[in-house]
Amino acid sequence: MNQFLSLTLRLTAACATATLLAACSMGGLFGGGNATQNQQLQNATATPAAVAQAQSSALPAIATQCPPIRIRPGGEAMFYYGSGRVGDARSLQYQGVIDETSRNCVVSNGLITVNMGVVGRVLLGPAGNQTSVNAPIRFAVERDGQAIFSEKYTMPVSIAAPARSSEFVKVIENVAIPYLGGEEITIWVGFDTRG
Repeated sequence: MNQFLSLTLRLTAACATATLLAACSMGGLFGGGNATQNQQLQNATATPAAVAQAQSSALPAIATQCPPIRIRPGGEAMFYYGSGRVGDARSLQYQGVIDETSRNCVVSNGLITVNMGVVGRVLLGPAGNQTSVNAPIRFAVERDGQAIFSEKYTMPVSIAAPARSSEFVKVIENVAIPYLGGEEITIWVGFDTRG
């Protein structure tokens, strides 16, 4: 919902800007305005302060310091082999991969509220015949190297024959992170196959 609202507000601001620009140029198009004023407008450039003012009035206060979302090293994929034959490609039953990550942040009253999500797939290997696989996904947030949020979610992924793969999506909403300014905050996501 927040992504939809954000997109709607951006589109509304863009339409309003386009309408204003169209209205400004119509006077010259239809012979209105004087030549000196039109020449001044053509040579005018917006100051950084004017651009910042226009942006802040067009959109809600979205965090300019929205933490980056990263895939935890070692958590980008998971593999399951049959008969304990780890590393043997012919014994691979299934693997999971993360295709995309996303986050959306809003700042209010000293908090960054984050919605975060992941899109991934489970693919059957040469030895795989599963119709359902559990994909263990962990989301974590670190502030200055310390974990302030960490949750593991088990995503049931159905694989219907004749397909050999299936996509999954997981979104976590409204994770509130206290924020004073200057902290290094990172969102981590990845497969967590530990028991």
